[in-house]
Amino acid sequence: SSGINAEWPLRPGCFIWSDPVILYNVFKALYTRFFFRLHSLSSHPQGILSLCQQFETMLQTHQPQLFYHLREMGSHPLKHAFTWIMHAFAGYLETAQLLLLWDRIIGYNTLEILPVLAVAVFAFRRNNLMEVSTPSEAEAVLQDVSSLKVIPLLQYCLYARILHPV
Repeated sequence: SSGINAEWPLRPGCFIWSDPVILYNVFKALYTRFFFRLHSLSSHPQGILSLCQQFETMLQTHQPQLFYHLREMGSHPLKHAFTWIMHAFAGYLETAQLLLLWDRIIGYNTLEILPVLAVAVFAFRRNNLMEVSTPSEAEAVLQDVSSLKVIPLLQYCLYARILHPV
């Protein structure tokens, strides 16, 4: 359980800015530039629907055994990844890791990092997920991602062999 609520996106900023006016202005800029796309249905390439499609396509293409194993037992991967993506991992990652992720979103000017990280989490937990036989076991494996390190996962996913198993 993540404890997500209305102030989820403000929490990380509290570690950086103590002035609520600055915090509000930074959040407003982030929300109006990026995060609003995660909370409205549209055909935009960085909208929540497209990001979910990207997640499913990447997982199915690069981790087909895992994807079909989960689907076979009735545990749909998107069900687990959707809230991560919709909340930009806020409430799921430690604050320092969340800020590193959001820094990449700002730096690369794209939300497409979110489905990449979601696929990386599945790939990182692949061995455990391949051993489960029920949806509740899969949920237990994926429930707590707070200890994961964003940058090594993204680097391994993008530059190594995690999306391209031998």
